Amino acid sequence: MLVRMTLEDLVRLRRARDVIDRDYAEPLDVPALAKVALMSPGHFSRSFRAAFGETPYSYLMTRRVERAKALLRRGDMSVTEVCFAVGSTSLGSFSSRFTELVGESPSAYRARAHEAGEAIPACVAKYMTRPVRGGGPDKGGEPVREPVREPVRNGEAKSAGAS
Repeated sequence: MLVRMTLEDLVRLRRARDVIDRDYAEPLDVPALAKVALMSPGHFSRSFRAAFGETPYSYLMTRRVERAKALLRRGDMSVTEVCFAVGSTSLGSFSSRFTELVGESPSAYRARAHEAGEAIPACVAKYMTRPVRGGGPDKGGEPVREPVREPVRNGEAKSAGAS
């Protein structure tokens, strides 16, 4: 489905995304974010996905998990405290989403050593540790990439037995 957007629509969507970035720990829902963007909830969801590649809820949860990773690396808060500090209201849902995006449970992530990243500037660490849906086989959050296929010229189809 193709969603047509004007520059003004993109500005309003960016405003809603900025609200998510700033208020990730607050209770946010699509209707409230749609009001910020001056759109209906359905149109907002479709437009947000078209503009940013993920749904508003997915973007919000990615922000929460990103912040949770930073709090868990510090090691001075329990997983439950981190869950509520980032705005999640259910420890089970938080743990499931964290595991889905990061590839390990919050407890395992917190228990593992993180000293190697201390010398990395915060802006680089934020980019490199951003949770990505659809992690690779190692579940480390790396994006899944399609295998590279050799181009086949017209009339030169490879046979199944050829190498």
